[in-house]
Amino acid sequence: MFRLILAVLFAIPFLLTSTAFAQAPKGDKKFAILDINKVDKDFQYQGEYYGLIGSDCSWCGEAALGLQVVARGDGQFIASLYHGGLPGNGWDRSARIELEGAREGDVLFLTGGDFQLQVLHGGVVDVRDEAGHLLGQLLKTQRRSITLGATPPPGATVLFDGTSTDMLKDAEITEEGLLKEGTEFKNTYRSFRLHLEFRLPYMPYATGQARSNSGVYLQSRYEVQILDSFGLEGVENECGGLYKQKRADVNMCFPPLSWQTYDIAFVAPKFDADGKKIKNAFISVLLNGVPVHQDYSIIAKTGGGKQEGPELFPIKLQDHTNPVRFRNIWIVDLSNQPDPVYCTPCQSLACDQ
Repeated sequence: MFRLILAVLFAIPFLLTSTAFAQAPKGDKKFAILDINKVDKDFQYQGEYYGLIGSDCSWCGEAALGLQVVARGDGQFIASLYHGGLPGNGWDRSARIELEGAREGDVLFLTGGDFQLQVLHGGVVDVRDEAGHLLGQLLKTQRRSITLGATPPPGATVLFDGTSTDMLKDAEITEEGLLKEGTEFKNTYRSFRLHLEFRLPYMPYATGQARSNSGVYLQSRYEVQILDSFGLEGVENECGGLYKQKRADVNMCFPPLSWQTYDIAFVAPKFDADGKKIKNAFISVLLNGVPVHQDYSIIAKTGGGKQEGPELFPIKLQDHTNPVRFRNIWIVDLSNQPDPVYCTPCQSLACDQ
């Protein structure tokens, strides 16, 4: 049984200071930016916002709101508004309010539900009701996973630290020392704790499975999805999901070009002498420091994964043709423990065993 320690995120004020913006090729769904210094003008409006708004009644007090804004190219945007705060940071799990709109000059206008929003140049959002009355303001924030930069504990194997691909097969490193998608680990693991960090490219025109797609294939069988599903519902084939089998408990995907983290605890399935499965695999996952799967029993292989069986196959980082980047990958092998009992990893890797 896994024992979870909840990782907490923090937010800091954010403002993009660059004034030179790239011109995205109109409608090019494969257009991808990996360098934050080469983004288009829409990028500065995309992201997360948080603040308090007032109420019409004097005794109601103020209410917290979280906002996620998603660029869709050519000045078009969609957004999600969350009561109580951002996902993983205060959102009360009530229905999110979907908005859409367009940028006119330096102001982005969004409408949806009972709200009218004006996202101003400089990272400030004016929140108004349907009549146009100002309810309050939200400020742009940039959250950071509490497991970002986590150091390998004693006994861990470093799979990639930016200096070598000795532990990987068919791996490529960028000039910045980052690992490209489309590789696999040379060693195989039965049960383990895995930490990795990934960065999604900015692809404003792409949608669905074409928007910054990759995945972590555990034992080449079970895919934990990587996708730019920031600001979306967070269904089974989106970031954090066990591909087409179970959606993440909460959509914790950060905006593209942010460094994000997966901390995965996996217990392999068990098979009898005839190769018949007698116990499912179990998995717990933190996405950006927040639990999105807790002791979930995996019922079968996912998507295009290999069929289940007692044979071991490597962990893979999927190449879906999108330039996803990875760093700081390490693993704790628990294969030799007959009945591993451990917690989902957190920053300190402390757990009650």
